[in-house]
Amino acid sequence: MPMKAAQGAVFGLLGVAVLVLVFALGYVFGDSGEANSSADVESGDDAPSELDTDFANLNEIFSILDDRYVDPDLVDRQTQYESAINGMLETFPDSGTFYVDAPTVATSVGPSGTFEGIGATVSSQNGEIVITSPIEDTPAERAGLQSGDVILAVDGESTEGWTQEKAVLKIRGPSGTEVELKIRHADGQEETLTIEREEIVVKSVTTVPPGGVLEDGSGEIITDIGYIYLREFNEPSKGEMQAALQDAVDSGKTGIIIDLRNNPGGLLRTTVEIADEFLDGGLIVLTERGRDGEEEVYRSSDGGIATNIPVVILVNEFSASGSEVLSAALQENDRAQLVGVKTFGKGTVNVSNSLSDGGQLYVSVAKWLTPDGLLIDGVGIRPDVSIQLSDEDIDARRDVQLWKALDVLRGTNFTPERTPVAETPVATATQPGG
Repeated sequence: MPMKAAQGAVFGLLGVAVLVLVFALGYVFGDSGEANSSADVESGDDAPSELDTDFANLNEIFSILDDRYVDPDLVDRQTQYESAINGMLETFPDSGTFYVDAPTVATSVGPSGTFEGIGATVSSQNGEIVITSPIEDTPAERAGLQSGDVILAVDGESTEGWTQEKAVLKIRGPSGTEVELKIRHADGQEETLTIEREEIVVKSVTTVPPGGVLEDGSGEIITDIGYIYLREFNEPSKGEMQAALQDAVDSGKTGIIIDLRNNPGGLLRTTVEIADEFLDGGLIVLTERGRDGEEEVYRSSDGGIATNIPVVILVNEFSASGSEVLSAALQENDRAQLVGVKTFGKGTVNVSNSLSDGGQLYVSVAKWLTPDGLLIDGVGIRPDVSIQLSDEDIDARRDVQLWKALDVLRGTNFTPERTPVAETPVATATQPGG
């Protein structure tokens, strides 16, 4: 089983393509992190009056393929169009410049962390649309949907051959409207449910570790150390993180584990505000360098909740963008140790541009540097303690990275009985986390 898929299945930390389908938050936005810092290309304000290259040849190629290709069923204009766009963008070396098609934009959850639907994540498995998990206290959970349930039909239309994205588009809808789902449960029983849609709030912070309870490698339940998983840096994340940190401090925790594994990033403003909670005032969080070479330095403010408590941050190869900003800020300011494997390496600041077809073009407009002045784009951040989840660990549900983080905080040195695994190189995909 591939590492990425296995981690999602076992520990529930990966963002699968879902009814939630968090997308654009995988990237740090410019303009102080404002999510609406996009340029509408329909206005044409910044569009050049002339192009040096004549793109009419593309239309000629499309026409020739339509007329002459030996297998006409394979000629799909939309696929060719999107491939042409992606091929052009692949000539850029950074991971922050990319195209998102209109259906994906329509099924994504924006920086507010909310969407309208039934509140369940889905995936495509063996040609079927399967409920991955219902979100707590949502119509999906209240209707009795469970992990592993198969959606056979939506509003009377069979889901056979559907993609995850199509399922999301069909099941989502305005709050107060209804959707009919034909479900096959794990025991083989089938039933048809009518579920009223609501506005769903996707929490970005949870204090419940994988498995439901914080345990070390020997099976001992840990109560003196706090655990906080940060899914992404969206608009509600600051308040959610402050509440979790305040609870940890008030309950006398002697240390905190911040789990940023598979966190694709998010809003720059929110990332800096969360870093503030761990840092004394005046420290560099990051430096943003624009295309003209000018730099803007982001510094921490006074009054953080957790400026004294020991911190360990968990990272992996899918920790990107805002995750790397926070990790580097705390690591290089001597406020936290990193445990896991080298991060993704997304060191650019990008903004979204709305396209006339409903899609989005994300463009890198600046690079960001760590407090020590390092550029991490395509390089990533190396943890202080390197340890990877092996396939055997995943199959056995052993979170050895979490165990090692506990060891670091407690000053112990428990070593799991397994063969060491070489560190995974930095991922090279243009879109981290999925």
